[in-house]
Order: sequence, then structure tokens, then C-alpha cells
Amino acid sequence: MASQTGAIVQQSLSALMDDPKFLSQLQGELRERSFQSLAAILSTPNKVHKAFLRIALGDGNVVRIPAFRIQHNDALGPYKGGIRFHETVNEEEVTNLAALMTLKNALHEVPFGGGKGGVVINPRNFSDKDLYLICKKYVQYFSDVLGPDKDIPAPDMGTGEREMDWMMAEYKNIHPGHPYLGSFTGKSIVSGGSLGRREATGKGVYFTFRYMLHDYLNEHGGWLSGSDNPFAKTAREHAGRPLSVAVQGFGNVGSVAALEAYKCSALRNRVVAVSDRNVTLYNEEGLDIPALIEYASTNKGDLPGTTEALDGIGLKAQVLGREDVLSLNVDVLFLAALEDQIREDNVSQVQARIIVEGANAPITGEADAILSGKGTIIIPDILANAGGVIVSYFEWLQGRETQFYTETEIFKLLFAKMQKTMNSILPAYFGDSMTLRQSCYVHAVMKLSSVLFRQGKLY
Repeated sequence: MASQTGAIVQQSLSALMDDPKFLSQLQGELRERSFQSLAAILSTPNKVHKAFLRIALGDGNVVRIPAFRIQHNDALGPYKGGIRFHETVNEEEVTNLAALMTLKNALHEVPFGGGKGGVVINPRNFSDKDLYLICKKYVQYFSDVLGPDKDIPAPDMGTGEREMDWMMAEYKNIHPGHPYLGSFTGKSIVSGGSLGRREATGKGVYFTFRYMLHDYLNEHGGWLSGSDNPFAKTAREHAGRPLSVAVQGFGNVGSVAALEAYKCSALRNRVVAVSDRNVTLYNEEGLDIPALIEYASTNKGDLPGTTEALDGIGLKAQVLGREDVLSLNVDVLFLAALEDQIREDNVSQVQARIIVEGANAPITGEADAILSGKGTIIIPDILANAGGVIVSYFEWLQGRETQFYTETEIFKLLFAKMQKTMNSILPAYFGDSMTLRQSCYVHAVMKLSSVLFRQGKLY
């Protein structure tokens, strides 16, 4: 488990250890041993699966591609987590992401454990046929550990519904006569996927922000007005006024979050900047997000990177460097790209007072402490980007029942579940000295600890 996640889990365990009301059945030396067991269980994965996929590429070359499936913990249910196609994938990263999935599912009371997969490739460098073969080989190599009641992959960076369709089809071929619809989630609708799954993570990311800054503050404004909590102060300063928004990353998560911000009538947002792997586009008057989404959809996901390209679609914006999105003078910054984007070496340049983590671990532990110390509100990944796994759960249920919800029903269920989670943690966040990340981890670790104790796994 990465140092930041491991440190917060240990802090959570220490806080619960000192709370006599939590697992009061455990006393004295037995309590100490049990919490040592919890630390060992939560800091390590149950199983690490690694393979080198042998692929005969279309150009005649045969390559061996490293691939992983990490199964962290299944106390709450089958392992669940995406498969990432990216050249930076490595065992440590995938293990940490699997641990985050365990905690995320526990926090949101989704009956899954935590898992994660990865393949070390840049999918842009492979033909569609090569990617199809990679997907088939991945399922072939890991078929014994995957399944609707074992481990249920989903899309992640570099993968989408197409790859999940391919993988489910291969799983079906390998396991004829067995249930297969729930073997993968994030599939296309025609292959048994759920309406709303593609947009779920981005919509959930924006919902957490909107609910905190609008719904929750409006309902609890009287109590928060008298609070000297630094995060409550930041929230009050930004409530009820127009907010400038920047979004790092313009893939499935970032583009949907940007569109939600652009359309939101509850908050007077102005999306002034978006970025991708190449550029940042900035216009202090606001960007036309629907036009940028349409452009990206026909240009391999890329934003227009030159003034000429912008002129060609009738848009006005400054073309800046891709990292510039992090240091703009904006109220709100959505991070929907990669890990470790805000670090100790660049955190002093960040001006946004509200940051929402659409990506996993985009802020390092050192930077998180600095920002939180200044009263910056950080809505962490474990809370904000759970929309994907929540709707994956709904897709899994629909596959088992072969009855399907409408898109409206899916989003209603998604927002209700995320609202329930936020209502359970925001009072402590605005009332105590904990950061929102710490509060989320305490809740998740509390749930996991209780279940592991009940299952007799601590002794």
C-alpha cells in the first residue's frame, strides 16, 4: 500500500483503537493484537496475480506485455475494480489502487471487495485488432480468478465499454454454460451494460461538489455560520456566489464533470479552463464545453491544441501548457487526470480553494497536508469518484436479475447513495479538526474492521 494511503489507514486504526466504544468486546492485550491484525490485513493484498501476455501483433512481431490483477480484500464481497491500460502501470500502483477500492466500497456500503488490474501499454500505439487480442489474452491468463462471484473488472484509464465487451465475450467462451453478464461491468448497453455507466464517475464527482456547496450548506447554513472550523469558513466564503472552475483531464471523467458544471443551475459556475495530455485551454469568460466535447469525440479525445484549430470551430481561448491548469487563479479545481499531479514542489502555485479529486490519488500526502493546513477544501477520491463502482454494482445486479433500470432511475439511485455517504461524514468534517479524507478513511476502516471482527479474521 502506498505511503499516503497506508499512513491514513494507520491513523484511522489508531483513532479507533483509542475509542472505547468501538469494538468494546476487545479489551487489553486482545484489543492490541486485534488491531495489529487489522493493520496487517488492510496494508497488504490477499493475492497478487502477474503475467506476461504473449501477443502476436499485426505487424508480425511477438511481444510479451506485463499484466496484473491484484485482489486486495474480499471481506465485503467479490473483488471489484477496473483494468487500466497505461504505460506507467506497475505492481505497486495497481496494489495501491486495489486497496483504495476496498476502502471506497466500504465507505459507500457497496457489497464488493477491492481489486484492480493493469496492462503496461499505451493503447494509442496499438491497432484495434492488437487491443482485441490483448483483451482476450488478459482474460485467458486470469480466467481462473475472475467471475461474477469472484472478481469483477470494469473500465479504467485506457479502457472502456469496447474492451469490457471483448473481455466478457472471452470469459463466456472459456466458461460455457456459466453466468457471464456479471463477469465484467462497464459494458455497452447491447452487451448487458447499464444506462448511465459511462457518465457515472464524472456525474458523481460533480455531485459531491454541488451537494456540499449547495444542498448541504443551504440546509445547515445556520449551524455552519457560527463554526470556526477552517473548512466551514472556506465553504461559507464560496457559497452563493459565481465560481470559476478549472478541470484537469478531459476524458470520460473530466469531460462529464466539466459538462455538469457548465449546465448546473444550482451553482453559478463558469468553466474557465480545461486541459488534456497536450494543452490547457483558458478563457476567463467561460468555455463552450459542449463544443469542446464534440471536437474531442472526433479527434481521438484530444482538445484543439492551436489557435487555428480553435478558430476552425469558432471558439476563443488561450492555449497554455498542460500543467498550467493547476496554477490558474480559479475557485474550484477538478483533478481528473493522473496520480501525483499536485506535489510538494508545485503545491505553492495552486490557487484554488476547493479541489475535487476525480482521479485516484492526484495529490501527494505532503501536498495534501499543506493545502489542508490553509483551509483548502479537498473532496477526496475515495468519496468523489465512487460513481463508477456504485453504478457498476447496479449493472451487476441488473445482470443477475436480467431486469434493467432507466438512466433516470440509475442516476437517482447513484445520487441517493452518494448523498447518504456525505450526510454521514460532513457533520464531523465541518465540526471537528479532521480533513474530509481522514473522516472518509475512518468510516471505511470502521466498517471493514467490524466485518473482519465478525468474520473471526482477527485472531
